[in-house]
Amino acid sequence: MKREISSGKLNKYTKEDNAMIIMDLKIDNFFAFKEFHMNMAYPKKIVNSYIPNEHLWGRDNFRYKKVNILMGGNATGKTSIGKMLMAICNFIERDDMHGLLDRITDVNRDATISMDFVGDEFVMYRLDIKVKLSDKNETTPQIVACKREVFINEKDRYETCAQKIDQIPLEYKENYRDEIDEIEPIGWMFTYPSDTSDKRAKFPDDASFVKVLDYTLRSLDPSIIQVDKSKEVNNTYIIHLDSGDLLVQNGEVIRKNILSSGTKAGIDIASLIFSIYKGECGFYYCDEKFSYIHSELEKAFLATMIHGLKNNEQLFFTTHNSDILDLPLPKHSFTFLKKEMCDREQFIKCVYASDYLKRSTDSVRRAVDNDLFSIAPGVELVYKIAEIEEFAQEEG
Repeated sequence: MKREISSGKLNKYTKEDNAMIIMDLKIDNFFAFKEFHMNMAYPKKIVNSYIPNEHLWGRDNFRYKKVNILMGGNATGKTSIGKMLMAICNFIERDDMHGLLDRITDVNRDATISMDFVGDEFVMYRLDIKVKLSDKNETTPQIVACKREVFINEKDRYETCAQKIDQIPLEYKENYRDEIDEIEPIGWMFTYPSDTSDKRAKFPDDASFVKVLDYTLRSLDPSIIQVDKSKEVNNTYIIHLDSGDLLVQNGEVIRKNILSSGTKAGIDIASLIFSIYKGECGFYYCDEKFSYIHSELEKAFLATMIHGLKNNEQLFFTTHNSDILDLPLPKHSFTFLKKEMCDREQFIKCVYASDYLKRSTDSVRRAVDNDLFSIAPGVELVYKIAEIEEFAQEEG
């Protein structure tokens, strides 16, 4: 069963009882991505890791990054990666090609995607998608796809499986649905920054969700006394405050101006945490839901999400909060996105903390503070604002 919750102009989709682990992603000519590549494998087992079982269950050598913290400056693609992954998932499960077509940057050249991923079984897929102009010189793009797969043997690593797939010819099929139909069902959940006023959500009919929502909202707003589920109205929750009660009905907060932006975001956060602890989806993408929330609370919620992850599950978490670097996560959990210029073209690149920091005593926080990864935003133009001559002339 799939639950759909609208979230502003975006959608948040979930699919129960199916999993997905993304191992490798290549994107070209979608959004601002040009020859973009991100990999979610890591080579060496971490002893006494804060994150247990960072490998495919039953395949100890098949290691994957269970928690992926994406950080970087503005416009470096953190949200766009999530949108692309959601479009790929909807293409696989719903035959929704519009999510891909709407994200093409240059319609005069091919746009391509290649994604390695694992589902419930010991099978690794590589799905290659190409969007190209019709051979008949029409303006309508044509989508072709190629699905390749290998069985993951007991001693296999991701790298050995990728090499096996490399040996299978890449043959795009015009009838891409035949390729996609052979992929086992996958599960996912995406949540993005949104205004609760635009939301219509079907909340879980589960007593434990009431507790999650209650604890979440009271953590974010001490003036909230308690959160209850309405016994009279379906899909409605009551937020009790000293100043009066508020209703969360069909995902919308009535008299929403009473609550802060952070507290309203807490409704989505509670849904995500509940889904993680229930093991509904397997794959979770949480994009900057904590912009209005105190740093210590963000760290606590992230730690709670990580604690709830089960075997063969994966979390992507985007943030600007450098205090997240203080969490005792493996160094391979941190991926930094940055833009690089090459012949007047911009390319978004991934910088992996584990490529630079090899010793157990190395500090990711110290490396970022010293700009070891060259990801600090340029502030020169900001300071130039104070030097604009017209200001001085006006004053004169």
